[in-house]
Amino acid sequence: MKKVIIGNHIVKSFGEGEEQRCVLDGVSVDINEGEFVAVMGPSGSGKSTLLFALSGTDRVDSGEIMVDGRDLSKIGETELSDLRRTTMGFVFQQPTMLKNLNILDNIILPAMRDNRKNAAMLTDKAGRLMKRVGISELGARDITQVSGGQLQRAGICRALMNNPRIIFGDEPTGALNSQSAQEIMDIFSEINAEGTAVMLVTHDAKVAARTERIMFMRDGAMVSELRLPKFNGTDMDGRVEKITLKMREVGI
Repeated sequence: MKKVIIGNHIVKSFGEGEEQRCVLDGVSVDINEGEFVAVMGPSGSGKSTLLFALSGTDRVDSGEIMVDGRDLSKIGETELSDLRRTTMGFVFQQPTMLKNLNILDNIILPAMRDNRKNAAMLTDKAGRLMKRVGISELGARDITQVSGGQLQRAGICRALMNNPRIIFGDEPTGALNSQSAQEIMDIFSEINAEGTAVMLVTHDAKVAARTERIMFMRDGAMVSELRLPKFNGTDMDGRVEKITLKMREVGI
């Protein structure tokens, strides 16, 4: 199976001198095409830093990161920005939307750089994505006029506008109630079933239980992983129990 992301011996530190702290200590990880992955660990374990490193959002101190066959250390900021925009989609705990734009325009904005002459096409695509995630009637609303779950759905639409090969999610359900979180995970599952790789950072075992591979981090290192069969809508309790037992086993 083709690998979308390959990371070898990644090192990343913050601070200087006596204040320097190693956040990623030689982490190696890969993500296959169409894979559904979660990264778990306590606060400060390095899981979000790993996401930012693999996506090229943060430069690393050493190690190799290959995205779709391209070495991130060997490309400039402009090319890296283009790679992120065309190959990756991002969904964060708190979607970053522009307050002076409505929901529809916020969804379209990242795709406008490559399609300035095709506003009608982008509007049509955004409309189809919004219908798919259940917010088709909200395009004209300001971002302050929708719920957190609806705003997260808009964030997913925005992440999908450029047909990414991988979606990165940093605690994408962390600010949502349980019902909204389940609905957002349903959307991620549908996206993954269509062939898009998904990597989620989460504290929530119920979120991780929807994925097929869970990687566990502690103190900047990858300490273990757990593989699960594709989720079929049943045995959530059993999957959560397996994850919880593994977390105890590796001390996180």
